[in-house]
Amino acid sequence: METISQDHSKLDSDMITDGMKPLVEFDPSIKVKSIITEVQARFNYTISYWKAWLAKQKSIANVFGRWKESYRDLLLWFLAMVQKMPGSQVQIEIRLLYNESQEVDGVRILHRVFWSFNPCIRAFKYCKPLVQVDTTHLYGKYKGCLLVSVALDENQNIVPITFAIVKDETANAWHFFLSNLQTYVVRRDGVGIISDRHESIRAAINRSGGDWKPLRAWWMFCIRHIGRNFLREFKVPHLQKLVVNIGYSRTVEE
Repeated sequence: METISQDHSKLDSDMITDGMKPLVEFDPSIKVKSIITEVQARFNYTISYWKAWLAKQKSIANVFGRWKESYRDLLLWFLAMVQKMPGSQVQIEIRLLYNESQEVDGVRILHRVFWSFNPCIRAFKYCKPLVQVDTTHLYGKYKGCLLVSVALDENQNIVPITFAIVKDETANAWHFFLSNLQTYVVRRDGVGIISDRHESIRAAINRSGGDWKPLRAWWMFCIRHIGRNFLREFKVPHLQKLVVNIGYSRTVEE
C-alpha cells in the first residue's frame, strides 16, 4: 500500500511516543520532521506536526523526567551529591513567588545555583594556573544560561571545574559565579582567567574588589572569540588568520 497522506485517529501521540522512545533517548534534540518521517516509514501514515511534537515531548518526559519535577528535585539531588562526595560545594539561591503583593505559600522559585564536584576542586591544584569561563544558553522548557569554568592539566586535557545555572547572562550572574569560583576553587594568586569580551563579565570583574585583577589574577580575552568577531565584522578570512596568529605570539617582535 502506498503511503497514505492523511492522519489516522487511532495513531495517537501515546502510540507514537512508545515507538519513538528509543530515538528520543538516543538523540533528545531530534527534529519533529524526523519523527514524522519515521512514522511514515513505520505506519504508512503522515501525522500532523502537532501530534509529532506532542509525542516527542511525552517521550522526553518518559526517558528523562518532566521539567517541573526535575527542577523540584534539584535540592534533593544536590544534597545527595554533597553526602556522596564530601567536599563538593553548592550555593543555591531561591526566591519567593508573589501574586501581586501577596506571597504564594509553599512555592519557591530557583533563582540561580552554583556547584563544583569535590574531584574537580582537588584536580585544579594540579592544573595550570589558568581558568577559562564561558556560557551557553539552555533551550529546554525553562530558559536560562549554563556558566562553566574549565582548566588545563599538564597533558593538555580539559578539566571541568565549576558550573552554574542562572536566569540571564548579567553582571550579577557573573559576579555570583566568579566570586564562588574564587572562594571554593581558585584560592591561589597569579591565576589567569580567559573569557570573551562580554560587558557583563567586565562589570563583574570590576565589582570583584580586585579579586580578579593583578596581581591576584590576570584577565585575558579568548583569541578565538576575537577571531570570530573580527571575521563577522570585516569578512576577510586571511586577515582573521593573522589576528589569531597575533594572539598566539609570545613576543612583541613576533
